[in-house]
Order: sequence, then structure tokens, then C-alpha cells
Amino acid sequence: MAYRHWCGECSHKTAWLSESESEQQLIEHYAKQHPGVLPGGSFEVNKKDPNGLGCLPMLGILFVLLLLAAQCQR
Repeated sequence: MAYRHWCGECSHKTAWLSESESEQQLIEHYAKQHPGVLPGGSFEVNKKDPNGLGCLPMLGILFVLLLLAAQCQR
């Protein structure tokens, strides 16, 4: 899973990271941009694997099947 934290004071948001990395980036943002203010805001959770290949393997299989079909036409 990946997490993205949003600043409660401005429109800053972290990248999709692990929960602890995302929280740390938000804390660092508050320290630099909003000193003296306790970190707040909201967060999002992406349950998909951020390092996954998505639909790329399916496209590769489809491509191979199309090549085989083209070879059978000859």
C-alpha cells in the first residue's frame, strides 16, 4: 500500500510513499513552511501496489498472441 499526506495549512501533498516516509515528509514540510504549527491535515491510501507493473504484462501477452495469429495467416 502507498500513502499520501496532505498539509492542513496549504495545498502541499507528499508523493505516494510508505506510511512512515509520507508522515516524515509532512513533518519536514511543517517544520520548514509552518514553524510552530502542529502537523495536521489528511491522508489518502492507495491499496494498489505502487511498484506493480499494472496492465503491462497483459499487453505483452496480447502482443504475443497477435504475432502468433499473424504467423498463422501466412
